Amino acid sequence: MSDQPRVEIYTKEDCPYCEKAMDLFDSKGIEYVTHNVTTGKRRFPTDWSEENSREDSDDLFEEMVERADGRKTAPEVFIDDELIGGWDDTSALEETGELDEKLGLETDGDDEVEHRPLLIAGTGIAGLTAAIYAGRSNNDPLVIEGDEPGGQLTLTTDVANYPGFPEGISGPELVNNMKAQARRFGAELENGIVDSVDASSRPFRVELTNGDVYTADAIIAASGASARTLGIPGEDELMGYGLSTCATCDGAFFRDEDMLVVGGGDAAMEEATFLTKFADTVYIAHRREEFRAEDYWVDRVHEKVEAGEIEIMKNTEVIEIHGSQQAGVDHVTLVQNERGHPTDRLDDPETEEFEFDVGAVFFAIGHTPNTEYLEGTGVEMDADGYLKTQGGDGGGQTETGVPGIFGAGDVVDYHYQQAVTAAGMGSKAALDADEYIEERERAAAEGETEVAAADD
Repeated sequence: MSDQPRVEIYTKEDCPYCEKAMDLFDSKGIEYVTHNVTTGKRRFPTDWSEENSREDSDDLFEEMVERADGRKTAPEVFIDDELIGGWDDTSALEETGELDEKLGLETDGDDEVEHRPLLIAGTGIAGLTAAIYAGRSNNDPLVIEGDEPGGQLTLTTDVANYPGFPEGISGPELVNNMKAQARRFGAELENGIVDSVDASSRPFRVELTNGDVYTADAIIAASGASARTLGIPGEDELMGYGLSTCATCDGAFFRDEDMLVVGGGDAAMEEATFLTKFADTVYIAHRREEFRAEDYWVDRVHEKVEAGEIEIMKNTEVIEIHGSQQAGVDHVTLVQNERGHPTDRLDDPETEEFEFDVGAVFFAIGHTPNTEYLEGTGVEMDADGYLKTQGGDGGGQTETGVPGIFGAGDVVDYHYQQAVTAAGMGSKAALDADEYIEERERAAAEGETEVAAADD
């Protein structure tokens, strides 16, 4: 065993955030132990003295919960027996550089700023497609993975509508295939989060949250969106203790419980369907009468309703989550009004407030675009933070109002939000960026020619 700290990761099957955590330590060359609470397997690096083993998965799960101060979510990361926490906690330490300190990793102290023709923020479908196209155009793209490597698709167990996969494909598998394809064409993927972009001069100056700095001739913002929460009482205290924004990550930890999914779009329908594998009954609370999900998902949910596995509560919202970190979620407070949006009608005598027993709650209520790092650049955004791009016909559709900054995927698209549309936009952004870079190179070459002629 090397002198590195002892890193342990409690994982489970079909856990995208577990994969993100392991990928992060892999990228740093750090070896680690995995304790899989689904299979009961403990895996040690080959050069460690401990031997791989299989134990009772329930015992291993209880071990994780005890060591993680009662949290029932995966992954849980430990460094030298210190609880680091889940993916969000680990990623936050990575942002500040504290993770490298805990791992004893030294920086090289080199203050030289690396320059790239193109920097891509985000490794979702849009960012990876842009990386594939940019690599093929010899633009040497640097792709910054962000705090959600792989984007939202890594949380999807079954991508049934992506062209070319008649039997469907899992989100993580599709993303990993695209990463390999991007690397094949010369893209470099780096773990990190873009903190700010200085557009006051050219090239752009891009600073990451860990302090790394790059310059780039062009930037593609494909940083996706993050899951929304409600901001209701009990939310902060119980996140990770029975409240989650990822059913595929945490659903199995609440086997045989009644579970509540909040939302009415595709994600809510998919998560509710997935949770029927574990729950006693899955309840869907939606604030309107009609779902916004596509018919495919609505039909699948209604099949589960007919089978007695799902119950739908329309025109209903959750206003408080009750429980404790020791015991988890105990019940929620719901409000209901047949005209919909009951939280807007709390003074209405027809609005009913009632307590409802559930053992786990999953939010699936949409996302907020990750565009804060572009504030101050002059890039125009709407009230929700979505980037405004050129659009229309012809080239340059992904251009923002700042020459050299392009937008693709869910930072732009608040309507379709499909993997295939994100891929299409990513390819457009790479082509637009390539044209912009070539124009800059031509202008620079012409300028040098004019200077040389003047010197003659």
